[in-house]
Amino acid sequence: MSAEAGPASGGADERVRRVRLPADRRTPAAARALVRTMLLEARLPELLNEALLLTTELTTNAVEHARTELDIEVDTDRNGLTVTVTDFASGPVDELIVGVRNTTSDITEVAARGRGLLLVDHFSSRWGTTYLPTGKGVWFRLDRPGPGGSARPSAGPLRVAEPEGNGDGTPSAAAMSELMQLTPDSYADEPLPEFATGLLTRVAEMVGAAGGTVRLDRGDGLGTQVFARYGRPAREGNELLRVPLAVHRPYSGELELDAAPSAYARPLAVLAAERLSLHLENDRLRRADVRRSTWLTFLAEASELLAQSLDVELTMALIPQLVVPRLGQWCAVHTTDEWGRLRLAASSHADEAMLPQLHRILQETGQDSIQSRLREASRNAAQVPLGGPMEGFAVPLIARGQRLGTLAVGRHQRHRHDPDEVSVLEDVARRAALAIENARIHAERRRVAQTLQQSLLPPVLPVVEGIGFAAEYVPTGDDAEVGGDFYDVLPLPDGRWLVVVGDVSGKGVQAAAVTGLVRDVIRVLVGDGKPLPEVLGRLNETLVERGGGRYCTLALAAVAPGDGDQLDVSLHLAGHDRPVLLHGGGGATFVGAGGTALGLLDTITTPTAELTLKPGDALIFYTDGVTERRRGRELFGTDRLRESTAPLAGYSADVVAARLRAATIAFSVEPPRDDIAILVLRNDTP
Repeated sequence: MSAEAGPASGGADERVRRVRLPADRRTPAAARALVRTMLLEARLPELLNEALLLTTELTTNAVEHARTELDIEVDTDRNGLTVTVTDFASGPVDELIVGVRNTTSDITEVAARGRGLLLVDHFSSRWGTTYLPTGKGVWFRLDRPGPGGSARPSAGPLRVAEPEGNGDGTPSAAAMSELMQLTPDSYADEPLPEFATGLLTRVAEMVGAAGGTVRLDRGDGLGTQVFARYGRPAREGNELLRVPLAVHRPYSGELELDAAPSAYARPLAVLAAERLSLHLENDRLRRADVRRSTWLTFLAEASELLAQSLDVELTMALIPQLVVPRLGQWCAVHTTDEWGRLRLAASSHADEAMLPQLHRILQETGQDSIQSRLREASRNAAQVPLGGPMEGFAVPLIARGQRLGTLAVGRHQRHRHDPDEVSVLEDVARRAALAIENARIHAERRRVAQTLQQSLLPPVLPVVEGIGFAAEYVPTGDDAEVGGDFYDVLPLPDGRWLVVVGDVSGKGVQAAAVTGLVRDVIRVLVGDGKPLPEVLGRLNETLVERGGGRYCTLALAAVAPGDGDQLDVSLHLAGHDRPVLLHGGGGATFVGAGGTALGLLDTITTPTAELTLKPGDALIFYTDGVTERRRGRELFGTDRLRESTAPLAGYSADVVAARLRAATIAFSVEPPRDDIAILVLRNDTP
């Protein structure tokens, strides 16, 4: 074998093919495919192993080190082939480097070069390197063995339990080619351990190692594990060949061989370690991507769970359940009061038996206590480590610039939090703080809505001899919204009682303002002794001018004792649903005549209906939240209302109102979409 100044080839049946390939990890495979095709076309299959091995080495080195496009030229003739690999990295012009002629078959006598050139020098008939103005190239020549061909190492038979090679201790081209082409099984569930075992076995057989081990620590808290093993364990006192795996954190590991020192052992071990490291790096990146995807899914699910709750206490109780045990051994949520003092709101521990101890430690005070560290985290709005006995760290809960408290998380039982887990916990803290703040805002809105709603309804109904009054009110499912339904019972100047049931269109503060306006106008006008038709007319004018486009349906009923035990009722409807007259002896009918809703037109019509309630009779007023209660596409409706009312004859006003409310709510499992108001007027004369 020798190194020459340039590739010498030619003769009959010469074939030349040139291709340009990108600097890509798939380039060596494309170059091998080209060489294989050319050899088969030239009928030189005996050169296939050596040619593929050397082509792989040269193209891989060029891709890794030059990082430019590559020109691959393959020249075949009847006597052999020449392969030239040229890159376009800058270098001196017209400089020729000639290798030292190798006159021995022992690879230890070859001049120290890169591993690729070592293999080229060993297996090729001739080779050389040259620097051109556009880049530099390496070529090798493989001659067909036999008459006219140059001698070169041949591929010997594979051996077990002794070095594989050509009989003189050198590895054969077939063994090297098999080593280089060994790849993980892409269809296996866990291909890398099997691949590492196969790679370790091949290297150990090639160098005659008695045993070997690959150890790997994935940084998952399990420590260094045996990843692959070959042969027997190393005997005490043996000098072992150790090669670290070129992997990035958190991975670390090494390849270990129990082999006699030789010129081949370390280069082959390094080659195997680099090949294994490449696949382990791919595994690390794949696992990192899967882990990040898992964390993103976790954060999305956590956000969805936190967003579903608008209850402050429930939201804070949910946070530790999300964290433990996935992100920590224990978790505690503290909130700050108006004085800045921390209060334990919720906690959790992977071992429930440890909760009392956790609570005791969290309550301890002192300079080095967890309480002190939590106050520091809240005060400085920064992450703070927590010392023993409950080691971990605390992050502040901040939302919309408000410091709400702290989230403390204990370290895992077997390992510390890695950077990904810390980032996820900080993200959980931000989302949890926002959920707590949203729950607090909703609680405040609910409190305001309930207070406003209560101000629009009478605190109690009057107690009148011979007349029974009862009412039921169910707000809409969104208890943070104020509805427009209302009712009232007022004394009139002439001694009668006025029953008022109304429904203002819409919901919210504006609807509540119109509802308050309607109630106040009615109270003022009836207090001045105005007739009910005039009250309705004046109220309509007010809504047209000041209602903001909202309208109101209204039912007014003036009640007074009549002849004997009867009650006389003067009923006025302004676009409101007709009330149900429940007879004491059984049966129910709708009474009254519909009129015009208030606030829509300048003039209205409100027909008057005069009714008589005998002892036991009841007049039931309601809003459209009853009749329009939905179950899918089906409405509760007026017919079902009458059917539900009829069996209640003879019951008191309280019972009638309560059972009618229960029937309406039970009609559907969904929360009410509209307010429900029911008022019952009954003749309670014995």
